[in-house]
This record gives sequence, structure tokens and C-alpha cells, in this order.
Amino acid sequence: MKVGRERRRWWARPLRWWHTVAFATGVLCAPFGFAGNQKEESLADSVRLALSNAILDARPPKPAFTNPADQARYDAWLADMSGRLARKLPDEMHRREFLETVWYEARRAGLEPSLVLGLIQVESAYRKYAVSIVGARGYMQVMPFWTNVIGDRDRRKLFNMQTNLRYGCAILRMYIDMERGDLFLALGRYNGSRGKPAYPNAVLKAWNNWR
Repeated sequence: MKVGRERRRWWARPLRWWHTVAFATGVLCAPFGFAGNQKEESLADSVRLALSNAILDARPPKPAFTNPADQARYDAWLADMSGRLARKLPDEMHRREFLETVWYEARRAGLEPSLVLGLIQVESAYRKYAVSIVGARGYMQVMPFWTNVIGDRDRRKLFNMQTNLRYGCAILRMYIDMERGDLFLALGRYNGSRGKPAYPNAVLKAWNNWR
């Protein structure tokens, strides 16, 4: 029995070590078991081109408003969301930059920022360097194959905040269009679990909390 226990301990050491390092660096994520697993699909050339164009132009996400009322609503949203995210993202400057980028990229893709915040909550719990067991990366858990399909093949860029959010928002927008506006099915497709209720329900619940 002693030999058996020693064997189990020996095999367990690398696993424990890897988990310790992963949690310490914030890399191991998928906290709710829902981390993204988008499937590589055959895309029409027009769709591929549209997605490629959608991820170009990485200008800083600084919105400008001509209407003072729109500016006031944006400022109120930013202040409210910043206060609610303070525990998850304690650095104020980083938190503001994150929220500005979420708002900019969500609106750019025709999505509600609160929906994107809910999806990020479920996908990565707001961890910039999250990596799922299937290899999805960053805040929105984008699968690396997308950099080959619509990007420049540089997978490291998926850990860049704006790049990750832009990919994620563009991909979700594409899935919504593919599903003719059916958000439930689009969310399932984003997660690689189309037709199963667990993931869409989790995101919709989180979305409701961020409204």
C-alpha cells in the first residue's frame, strides 16, 4: 500500500504544480465550465471578408458625442459600471480603459455593452490572460484558429484587450446574423454548444445583472 500511495503522490505532483502556477498567474480560468469553444466552420468568402474588415482599425476607443445628453448617459453608465466592477478589476485606470473598450467594441458590432459584460463574466470572469482547457483565450475566450481565418495568424494578440474584445464582438455579431437574430442559438454557437440551454441561460442571466 505504501508503494501505491507513493506512486499516486508522484503522479499527482506535476498536476498540483501546474494548477498552482496557473492559478497564481491567472491563466487557468473557465471558472463556471462555460469557456468558449467556437467551432471552425466553413465561411463564405463574403463573410470571411466582412469579419476580416471588422477586426481592422485599432484606434483607441474614445467615443465623441455631439449631443450633451448622450455624453451624460455615457458618463453615468461608465461611473455605474466602474463601481460595480471595482472588486473584479481593482485598478481604476485599467477598469476605465476596459469599460471604454467594451462599450466601444460592443457598439461598433451592434451589441449592447451589458450583453458583452455578461458574456465576459461567464467566459473568463474578467481575466485578461484566461486560457481554457480547449485553448480559448482572453476576456471573451476567443479560439486561436480565428487568427488564421480572419487575422494575421498572431495568436499572442488575443491577450491584447482591444484585439480580444474586437474579435469576440465581431464573432458574436456574425453568429447572431447567422441565426437570424436568435440570440439564444447564437450564444450557444459562440460556446460550441448550440441548442443546449446551460450556456445561453448563464449569459442571459449575467446580462440581466449588468443592465
